[in-house]
Amino acid sequence: MATLKEYRDIRIGKLNRLKDLGVNPYPPNSNRTHLNIEIINNFSDLEGKIVTVVGRITSIRSHNVLCFIDIKDASAKIQLYLKKDNFKEQDYKKGELKFEDIELLDTGDFIEGTGKAVKTKTGEISVEVEKIRILSKSLRPLPNTWEGFKDIEERYRKRYLDFLINEDAKKTIDARWKITKEIRKFLWEKGFEEVETPILQPLYGGTNARPFTTHFNALDCDFYLRVAPELYLKRLIVGGYEKVFEIAKNFRNEGIDHAHFPEFTMLEWYEAYADYNRVMDLAEEMMKYLVKELTGGTKIKVKGQEIDIGKKWERIPIEDLVKEKLGIDWENISDEEAKKIGEKYDVKTRGLWDKNKLLFNVYDKEITPQLINPTWVIDYPISVSPLAKSHRSKPGRTERFEGYIGGTEIFDGWSEIVSGLEQRERFETEQKNMKEGDTEAMPLDEDFIEALEYGCPPLGGMGFGIDRLVMFLTDTWAIKDVVAFPTLKPRK
Repeated sequence: MATLKEYRDIRIGKLNRLKDLGVNPYPPNSNRTHLNIEIINNFSDLEGKIVTVVGRITSIRSHNVLCFIDIKDASAKIQLYLKKDNFKEQDYKKGELKFEDIELLDTGDFIEGTGKAVKTKTGEISVEVEKIRILSKSLRPLPNTWEGFKDIEERYRKRYLDFLINEDAKKTIDARWKITKEIRKFLWEKGFEEVETPILQPLYGGTNARPFTTHFNALDCDFYLRVAPELYLKRLIVGGYEKVFEIAKNFRNEGIDHAHFPEFTMLEWYEAYADYNRVMDLAEEMMKYLVKELTGGTKIKVKGQEIDIGKKWERIPIEDLVKEKLGIDWENISDEEAKKIGEKYDVKTRGLWDKNKLLFNVYDKEITPQLINPTWVIDYPISVSPLAKSHRSKPGRTERFEGYIGGTEIFDGWSEIVSGLEQRERFETEQKNMKEGDTEAMPLDEDFIEALEYGCPPLGGMGFGIDRLVMFLTDTWAIKDVVAFPTLKPRK
């Protein structure tokens, strides 16, 4: 078998021969009249009419005076039917090839075919070509034509080939674009404004995370890549907006695993005069809408299990779940008993030790994988919810929720703190956690507190990762598969 270099040299030779004929192998435009799928779907109206189609060559089958070429555009594959007798007056200056020049074409080339829409003797819808032009000469053979494309790392490094060769990979990414589009449609119809907030920020905030740091040369000071858009979106609420959302690129300088990337896409929305109950209602409605748009129904498969999300989702306080699943009445145990439970489950806390922080960590490790049916876990401890409003009736708790399906967290949101004084107290606690070694604690943002002190209406908000949502809705449990171009360590 020839090497890749030998294949490339052969194609460069063909490229030079085309140039010698006076053909431009990379013309600036095409004369397409129809998408391939339009010829197929409207054949009864187009039969016998002259059409021009374009696409990448996927196969060439030559039989002396006959040649069959399959081409594929973004819509569909169609067959070009070439008969030598049909090729009469060709003009190289226009890029038109003679029948004998077909040997200069290869799979991977982009071409344009003009001729009649017909059906062959076998009943295949085709274009009986009278003129053919090359639109772009490919210098490298597609992987499946010379050694396959099964190496996982190569697939992620060369995603353009992965999408071209592996239909399943492209379907997953197509689903991502559709999900994002439908989220936008849903929120627009609910009256939300899509907005933009800064990616480079003088102070990071909005979640517990370790940031990426960069230097802003023009201002001669350090900036941070956004870890969340939350604090700027809330500033917009202070500024008079009532319903806002952003699909935001976020960056958290943390680990990589099957479900996490330091660079990821997140959606956050905020609604004035709403609380966490309203936000849960809207998120549940949106999820049912997305599943219906993708599947036509209410059932999806998650890790081999069929789950029906069409019913009303249960709402359970976190301490009730711990009592139900682990038999622990957290409200009535001492700090010492709690520490022993932490040792039993090998769970530790970052920063300042707190009994209710341990509650969250025990629940997160031991219970969340069991939450298969759609479940809202509510009323999280203050110590793990620095931006969530204190609960209206439960001391030490907040009006925060997380949404779980299939043992995976999908949503996270809460009734928002709108008091500048209360927010300052939370930030100050975060500073204490940072001093105790919690590298993900939030800094104190004086500018944000000042904004709240100008007045902010009652507010509900939530956020979720688009990447994880796509993983969930497509039952694809590797984040690299739902990101078009995943970040990889560069080759030396």
